[in-house]
Amino acid sequence: MTTHIALLGSTGSIGTQTLDVVRKHRDRFDVVALVAGRNAELLAQQADEFEPDLAVLAGGDGAGRFATGSDSVVAAAVLPRADLVVNALVGSRGLGPTLAALEAGKRVALANKESLVAGGDLVMRQVRDEPARLLPIDSEHSALFQCVAAGRLQDVRRVVITASGGPFRGRARASLRDVTVDEALAHPTWRMGRKNTIDSATLMNKSLESIEAHHLFGLPPERIEVVVHPRSIIHGIVEFVDGSAIMQAATPDMRLPIQVALAWPDRLPEGAEPIDWSSVGSLDLEPVDHETFPAVRLGHEAMRRGSTYPAVLNAANEEAVDAFLEGRIGFLTITDVVDHVLTAHEPAGGVTLEAVLEAERWARDAAHRVIEERS
Repeated sequence: MTTHIALLGSTGSIGTQTLDVVRKHRDRFDVVALVAGRNAELLAQQADEFEPDLAVLAGGDGAGRFATGSDSVVAAAVLPRADLVVNALVGSRGLGPTLAALEAGKRVALANKESLVAGGDLVMRQVRDEPARLLPIDSEHSALFQCVAAGRLQDVRRVVITASGGPFRGRARASLRDVTVDEALAHPTWRMGRKNTIDSATLMNKSLESIEAHHLFGLPPERIEVVVHPRSIIHGIVEFVDGSAIMQAATPDMRLPIQVALAWPDRLPEGAEPIDWSSVGSLDLEPVDHETFPAVRLGHEAMRRGSTYPAVLNAANEEAVDAFLEGRIGFLTITDVVDHVLTAHEPAGGVTLEAVLEAERWARDAAHRVIEERS
């Protein structure tokens, strides 16, 4: 049976790798909608190849060929012919399309961290009775998802998310004061977009992933741990109440978790390159250096506080990362900005979409003020 896919974020890293998976399995997958941000040239190439019913250039001039604007993005997310919506948008703009797709009864393969970080309570309400409609694409959550499938969720004691450690693993905090954008973008293992690569360098990605795991698996912060695993072979570990643990391991290739999400519960051939276990050697795991990388602590604090704190953490981080990439602040100032904004936040009374969006607006304004002070 063919799965009809609406792909949001088709020209980004996850989007292009999703299309790699589709090319290998054209008998299983058909792309019926493509959504890009501003890369009209690549979107045109993709549209010529996959011939979708709808192609959207959200942030640019469609020049008559493409639909444009945020309403068109939502239209792609709820396209009647789409069975599965792959949300690979970057940033909190992905939350609205995620909610729209779930409300329309779609299955959603989620690579947009911010949907769960900023609006996790809202998203999980939509799938409370049908959790199988939400499939994680992030390698870590895909790993945990696969491990949990080997047992029962109620028997899980804790989950362990692995981090490569990024390009600055082992460095003292003081030595990172003057690192350049190019140094921060030199990830040792994964190929990602610029924003996600900086998040990996600060370990903010593990902060966001911890919050995602909290929502996906219904676990409190104290049952979600982050450890450093430089080789990026083990992607997640689930420990059960009897003391046993199951881990998911694979060569670092995002096309594998994408393929798992697209085909679940089936396993398709030609995913990642198989591991030669006889030559792997050691699989070292290390604790996080919280003094050098305070982002993980900030994420757990936002998780414990709940309400709109995670949305504020995410929005402040987006603004700080943009400022670093533009050369307006230093690397260490990224988490300083987030910490300052979190401390100043006064949460809303309840979590609604309006409250989340208002908290994000406030956080961006607050982050701008801190960035201006420190520029």
